[in-house]
Amino acid sequence: MNNSIFWVLEVTIQPGELDKFKALMNEMVDSTWANEPMALNYEWFVSADHTSCHLYERYADSAAVLVHLTRFGQQFAARFLAVAKPTRLVVYGHPSAEATRALSELGALFVTALGGFTRDR
Repeated sequence: MNNSIFWVLEVTIQPGELDKFKALMNEMVDSTWANEPMALNYEWFVSADHTSCHLYERYADSAAVLVHLTRFGQQFAARFLAVAKPTRLVVYGHPSAEATRALSELGALFVTALGGFTRDR
């Protein structure tokens, strides 16, 4: 069974904060890459009008999710929430009870797989 947990976080970029948002994104991407080897995907996608962003994040397992959430809370949450307003968080996979509690505090919607497959090339 695949233990990976992933989500899409949708945020609205606060008016006039795009440059700060981009700078913080670069810092967060670099930090996650360097310090979280079990973060498998950490990708940010911006709308054509640069007012919203979708973050696709995938972690090897629930332990990696908890590492990420702890680091985010300690190092980035205050600055992130100053430049972006979360509007939706959809979580996929089977997070542990502890990871579920932590993500629930962020207003997560949890969805369960119904069918399909993952292919590695």
